[in-house]
Amino acid sequence: MEIKDSYPVFVTNDLTSSTRYFVDWFAFEVIFESSWFVLLQAQGTDRLIAFMDESHPTSPPAIPAINKQAGVFLTLEVEDAEAEFKRLSEAGLDIYYPLANEAWGQKRFGLIDPNGMYIDIVEQIAPQEGYWEKYI
Repeated sequence: MEIKDSYPVFVTNDLTSSTRYFVDWFAFEVIFESSWFVLLQAQGTDRLIAFMDESHPTSPPAIPAINKQAGVFLTLEVEDAEAEFKRLSEAGLDIYYPLANEAWGQKRFGLIDPNGMYIDIVEQIAPQEGYWEKYI
């Protein structure tokens, strides 16, 4: 099998809010839009995500719209997590996990999107000396 592309598709009960959230706050652009499916691309990259309306007949069986119990979250790696934290906080978005330097080598914070999905914003930094020795 030759994989040509791969991207996550998140089933949602509010396609419009999901789309606007990623376009307004994370610089994604709509590259395809229908009444039940939207494909977004991060500006200046080949990174894609998609949203699908849960009421569409082709929505996968037994997959409810995104929720906190779904076991899925989305990580967006950025150049400057502190600047993004400041920008999104000042814009009034609810920060779920405060900005922190993690011992494993990430500066990160988290928010919850309109579907209740956790969005992890990370910047790669040097890990704490010796941190990974006990895990690898």
